[in-house]
Amino acid sequence: MGAGHSDHSHEHGHAHSHVPARIRHERPLWIAFALTLLFLLVEVAGGLLSNSLALLSDAAHMTTDVLALGIALFAVRMSRRPPDARRTYGYARMEAIGALANGGLLFVVAGFILWEALGRFRAPQAVASDAMLVVAVLGLLVNLASMRLLAAGAGESLNVRGAYMEVWSDMLGSLGVIAGALLIRFTGWTVVDPVIAVLIGLWVLPRTWLLLRAAAQVLMQGVPAGLDIDEVRDAMQATPGVATVHDLHVWALGSREPILTAHVLLSDEAGDADALRGELAGMLGARFDIDHVTLQMEARHCGGEHH
Repeated sequence: MGAGHSDHSHEHGHAHSHVPARIRHERPLWIAFALTLLFLLVEVAGGLLSNSLALLSDAAHMTTDVLALGIALFAVRMSRRPPDARRTYGYARMEAIGALANGGLLFVVAGFILWEALGRFRAPQAVASDAMLVVAVLGLLVNLASMRLLAAGAGESLNVRGAYMEVWSDMLGSLGVIAGALLIRFTGWTVVDPVIAVLIGLWVLPRTWLLLRAAAQVLMQGVPAGLDIDEVRDAMQATPGVATVHDLHVWALGSREPILTAHVLLSDEAGDADALRGELAGMLGARFDIDHVTLQMEARHCGGEHH
C-alpha cells in the first residue's frame, strides 16, 4: 500500500511532479487479475460444455474484466514513470486511455452477445443446467473476492473504478446465470438462457457509457468532475488586488490531480505581485484542492484580456 508515497521523495520544495501520489492499488489489482484470469478459463470451458449462452455472455464480460484489470495494471505502472524530456507530465493520462479502450471493448462484446441471443430466441438450444449452475456459483465467489480487493481504490482512481465496475457487473451476471440455471433445471425452459444473456448485456451498457464519458472528459481536457469553473473564477476575482482573471483553464491529467493556469490582471491597489500569486495559489489549494497552479500576473498595461 505504500507505493504511492515514494513519489514525494523526488519532489523539490512544493510538489511540482505531476505523478499521481495515490498509486497504491497495485497489489490488489494483481491478485484480482490472477483470480479473474484463472476463472475465465473455467467459465469458457463450462459455457462450451453446457452450451449456455448466459455463461458465455458472463465469460465475455469476464474477458473484459481481465483486460480491464490488465489495462489498469499497465496504466498504474506507466503513470508511475516520472516525466521525461518527451512527456513532461509523465504518463498519468494512460489511466484514461485504458478506461476508454476498455469501455469500447465492452460495447463490442455486448453487441456480439445480443446478436447471438437473437438466434437462440428463434431456435432454443438444450442447456446442461447443472454444469451451468456450478460454474456460475464459482464465478460469484471469484467476483465477490475481487470486489473486496478493489473496493478501496474504486473511489480514488478512474482505472480502478473501471475494473471495479466490470467485476461488479460480472457479479450481477453470475447471479443472473445462477437464477437461469435453477429455472432451466426445474422448468426446462431453455429460452431463459438467452434472456439472461441479453439482460446481462443491457445492464452493463449504461455503466460502460458513463465510464467512457468520464475517460473522454479527461482526454478532452475537460473541467474535472466536482469543480465549477465560474466558482473558481469568482473566488480568484474576489481576492483583494485582483482586477480580473482571463485565459483560465482547469483540467486533469488522470482521474485526480487538477491543474489550473490563468492570467491575473492586477488592480491599481495591488501590492507585491509575487505575494498575491502565493495567496491565490494557497486559496486554490485550500478551497478547491488544486495544487498545480500556474499564474501569469499582469500589470494593467500588459493586459491581453481584450485581444
